[in-house]
Order: sequence, then C-alpha cells, then structure tokens
Amino acid sequence: MGKDDDVGLLILIIDTNPFIWSKYSNTNKSFTNVMEHLIVFINAYLACRHDNKLAVIASHYNESKFIYPTNDVVNVGPRPANAYQQFWQVDNSLVNSLKQLALSDTMEDKEYGYSMISSSLSLALCYINKIIRLNELESIKPRILVLSVSPDSSVQYIPIMNCIFSAQKANIPIDVCKLFDEETIFLQQATHITNGVFQNVEDSSMLLQYLLFSFLPDRSLKSVMVLPDQEQVDLRASCFCHKKIIDIGYVCSVCLSVFCKYSTSCSTCLTNYSLVNMKGKYSNPSSPNLNK
Repeated sequence: MGKDDDVGLLILIIDTNPFIWSKYSNTNKSFTNVMEHLIVFINAYLACRHDNKLAVIASHYNESKFIYPTNDVVNVGPRPANAYQQFWQVDNSLVNSLKQLALSDTMEDKEYGYSMISSSLSLALCYINKIIRLNELESIKPRILVLSVSPDSSVQYIPIMNCIFSAQKANIPIDVCKLFDEETIFLQQATHITNGVFQNVEDSSMLLQYLLFSFLPDRSLKSVMVLPDQEQVDLRASCFCHKKIIDIGYVCSVCLSVFCKYSTSCSTCLTNYSLVNMKGKYSNPSSPNLNK
C-alpha cells in the first residue's frame, strides 16, 4: 500500500481525431457516449482523494492542447444546489473546451490527419515536471492515461519513443485504453516499457467498468491487483529513412538509428562506414559499422 501523504497526478490524454470519431457518430461508440463514461471516471478519480490533481489534454488531428485546466473563463450559469463544486467545475470546463475545439475544426479540403499523440505525451511530461517542481514538499505520484482511437502514425515514431524513454527514466507509467480496432504498436510498447496497463475495449458500452477497474486504482494498489496483461508485445520499429514499420533492418552503431536498407553512411548522425570485405570482416575494425 502507498503512503497516506502520496498525492495522485493523472494526466488524461483523449484522442479527439474527428476523422475517426465521425465513423461512429450514429452508434453507441459515438464521442458523446464515450465522454459520458469518461466524465464519470474523472469524478470518481477526484472523489478518491480531495487533493488529487488532474489535467486533460486533447490529442487532435492538427494540434495538442490542454482542455483542463484552462485559462478560459466560461459562464455556465449558477451551480445546482445538489452538484459538488469540483465536479461541476471540471465537467463544465471539459464540455466547453471540447465544444470550442470542435467549432475550430476546418476539415474541408484536408487529407486524413493523424492524432498528435507524440506532442500530447510531451505536454504531459512537461506538465508533470512543472507540478512536481511547484509542489516539492508533497509526494506526488504521476501517471499518464491515453484514450486512443487512431492507428499508429509512423512519422511520429521517433518523438513517441523519446517520450516513452523519458517517462521510463522518470518512473512515470503510461496506461492505454484502446477503443475500436485500430493498430497501436507504439502505444503497446509504451505500456510495456513503462510498466503501464494496456486495455483493449471491445464493447464501448462497458467502457466505464474497464476504466474503473483497470485505471482508477492508484499506483500503490496496482502491485496487488490482477490487471490486464499483454500476452504478446509487437516490438517492431519504424525506419528513420522512409518512416515505415519494419521487421528486419539495419541499426547505426553510433546513434542507434534504424534503416530498412543498407547504406555506407548514416543519414542521422552522418557517420561514414567502412565497407565489408568478402570474408565478412570490416576493413577498418575501429570505425563504426551497421549492425543488421
């Protein structure tokens, strides 16, 4: 069990890609229905401890931005007498921020846009660092929860992996709640490397149950709970040259960049490699080489 003075800090990243959500607008998997489950989960998290901290980031197709907390002042009318003040403030802030985000969409004449997961993870890590520095006297236990609906974008492989290893070094677990059937190799790797939880939700009507049982318990309780475990983790990488996911590639021994084809030099760190002779030995053993 954790210490009584441990304060939870949850960074919730919501994939708000309108290109994906529009496919399910007339079903029980619509964004509105999913948000109803999320709001109940957020209220349950805040109710667990009075000083729990929360931040919500929208991972949109063209930007990442905080939707809670925000500096925008919105007049939502008087608070009902039977509404808890903190719940009322958070719920209305989220709803109004999402409405403004939807109204700002201009998807006409735009190609399919991928969600900005990498920039959202960067924002989350920076915010965690800020909160910890501002509350040095408190014992804060941060974690990141990603609600993902979009497939992987190979062009984001490098920044996503940088965020994953930064989170691992800072001991910040990344949990992932996956909706729909889009493939998310990179987020599977994120949970595997940071000791997070990966939950694939097949029935969105049961989303709240998945959220409460898999993601509501704090970090100190997860060690004594039976949580979803990934039987197999796809650890394939994306090549640095063509941004494609590959099974076999060449790795630069200097900067560890991955390439799908052999080259005599590394396009990342500009290192030149010596050629391999017919016996399989390098002509200059002291120089860097490419490892297959």
